[in-house]
Order: sequence, then structure tokens, then C-alpha cells
Amino acid sequence: MAGGLIRIIHFADLHLGIESYGSLDPQTGVSRRVKDFLNRLDEVVNYAIESEADLVLFCGDAYKGRNPLPDYQKLFASRVMRLAEAGIPLILVAGNHDLPGNPQKASSLEIFNTLKVPNVYFCRRPDVIRLVTKHGPIQVAVMPYPPRATLQALAVRGDLENFLEEEIRELASKVDPEIPSVLAGHFGVIGAKYSSERTITIGEDFQAPRATLLSGPWDYVALGHIHCFQDLNPGEHPPIVYSGSLERIDFSEEKEGKGFVEVYLRKGEAVPRFIPVKARPFLTIYANLANEEDAERALLNRLSAYQVEEAVVRVKVTLAEGQTISDERVRDALANCFYFAGVEREVRRHPRWGLSTEAVESLSKRELLERYFVSKKLPRERIEKLLEYFDKLSEEVEE
Repeated sequence: MAGGLIRIIHFADLHLGIESYGSLDPQTGVSRRVKDFLNRLDEVVNYAIESEADLVLFCGDAYKGRNPLPDYQKLFASRVMRLAEAGIPLILVAGNHDLPGNPQKASSLEIFNTLKVPNVYFCRRPDVIRLVTKHGPIQVAVMPYPPRATLQALAVRGDLENFLEEEIRELASKVDPEIPSVLAGHFGVIGAKYSSERTITIGEDFQAPRATLLSGPWDYVALGHIHCFQDLNPGEHPPIVYSGSLERIDFSEEKEGKGFVEVYLRKGEAVPRFIPVKARPFLTIYANLANEEDAERALLNRLSAYQVEEAVVRVKVTLAEGQTISDERVRDALANCFYFAGVEREVRRHPRWGLSTEAVESLSKRELLERYFVSKKLPRERIEKLLEYFDKLSEEVEE
């Protein structure tokens, strides 16, 4: 067995099955946006195989929902099998999107354990997995997202934070302090940033204090659940890293780099490096046209200056009362873009403003709801909380 640095590939939050901002590929019958997510997954798998990684960690949320279509399960499994056949261990941590509402039901990812696929380990309960790689032994403590019934019971008792701290301490007690150890989980950390730049605060989500992660025997903490790449302990030991998602979900992630993390690790040392992927670009074009004599012509002239090829594009304009713009003319001007997400209008001196007149079919239910709340001038914090409730209800309906 060779000694040296253990090379780990860490990624999370694939959310395969999201079809927003895309159309069907007539040749395959698969949404072109789904192909985006698969292409990003291929980048990770190819990199792991070509670089001869010792271990791949996936930190939760393989699919958009708990009941993925069989076609999507097949496409995901084919990528998993490439890693398995290359002899690279893959640990799959259950995220909140991977767990059925009924804890007695199986997860869509449990098929890998049922079939005893070599080198693949799906974990929906806290556990410690011990492996021997070509660069030495390693132990991975896994902290999945808990079942909803557990969360509800903990919430009633006001004990969510204590539960997670106790589980992590229990995992820490089971690892050998002489062997490199990684904590891989799917949960929030107080102080982490969401893609919308909202900070996790006490009492929100399933979360741990940063201090809990610093006090254990961990050489690296690999996390999923938040789509924005970030190291919560930069330059210090251990790195506490959210790899972020592989592909942009919506415009709230427009300016974020997407990718995965490559980690070189040995006992007492871990060096993470963010590896960007070729995520689908999202572009918002802003134009203040309130002082233009011909608002539409002015906008069309401005649009010609933008490189929109392969991008999902939306246009946000400020207009004076009485000014008009044709969505079809704008769509034609942006014909080279991957997907046109419509025009959002703000009209000056109007006593109130409502939902955008952009094409409704280009917006998700969540986006329409958010725009309704904005039109009612609700505080941003209130809007975020209401959207969280919407997300939870949506997950229940998908079951």
C-alpha cells in the first residue's frame, strides 16, 4: 500500500430532474436542462476517473424530488456505475430530497445497497465507513439529513440543534484519531450563506454551530445542502466546505461559480481546491428606458451588444408610464440565446406595481409566488420564510 496524500472528489446538490428554463430535445425526448445537469455530472465523473481519485463523496440531493422518474434514475445510475467499475469508492449521503416522507419507505438511492454494487455506499443514517485506498486508510463519518418525522418531533421539543451536535459527537467518538477522518454531511451551518445571500440564523433549517465542526477529530468537513461554494474555515484546519451545486437552478445563482472540490488529505492536513464546471450561464440584462423617446427601439439597440449564446436570458426594464415593449420583438432580438425567460417591467410613478407581464409559462410556481409577495410589498425576510413553507409543501405533494 502506497503512502502519501489521499485525493478526494467532493460534490453535492445535483438535483437531477429540474427542467426550468429549457425545452425538450426532439432527438432524445429529454429536457435540454436535464442534459445540462447530466453534463455537469459527467465532468465530475470524468475528472475523478482521469485523475485516479481515491474516493468520491456526494453530499446529498441527487434528484429534484423524492420520487424521480425511472429515466432519471437510469441516467444517474449509469454515471455511478462508471465510478464503481473504475474501482473508485463512492459514498452517497442522503439529502432532504433523497428521503421519502414515510421513513419506512425506501429511498431511490437504496438500490445501490440492495444490489450490493461494489464500491458504492448509500447512507441514510449516521455511520462511519472505513476504507483502504491506494494512498492509505481513511474513515468517513456520515451525517445525512434526518427523516421528516424526526425533524418534526425535534422541532416540537425545540431540540433540533442539540440533536445534530449530539449525533456529530457520537460519530467523532467512533473514529480512530490516528487515521485521516472526514465528516460528510447534508445540513446547514450557522453563518453559512445561501445563494440568495441570506445567512442561516439560529432556529432555521437543520443546522449545526460552526464550533461543533471545529472541535472534532476531522481533517476535512464535506457538506451539501447549500448551493453556494464556500469554506467556513478558510486557511485553517479543518476546512469546512460546501461544494455548492453543479448547475445553476435559477437566477438567484446567476453570479455564482459552479463546480466541485478536489481535496488532498492526510492526517492533520487537508488542501481543498475548487474545480469549476461549464455550468449554463444565466444573464440578466438591465435597461432604464424611462427617458427614451422610443423605449423599444432603444432596448433592441442595447441588446445587440450582449453575447447571449448558450445563456438563459431575462430582461429587466424600467419604463415611464405609457411606454410599451413587445415581448416578441425582444424574443426575436435574443434568438441566439439558449432560453428566453421573458421581460420584467418596472413602471415609474405608478402607484403600485404587480406581477411582471413576462410570459407566465417561463416562470416556475415558486417564482410566480415570489413575485406576488413582492407586489404586496412584503418584507424580504417574510418572503423568504413564506417561500420556505412553499418548498416544504411542494415536497409533500411530490410524494
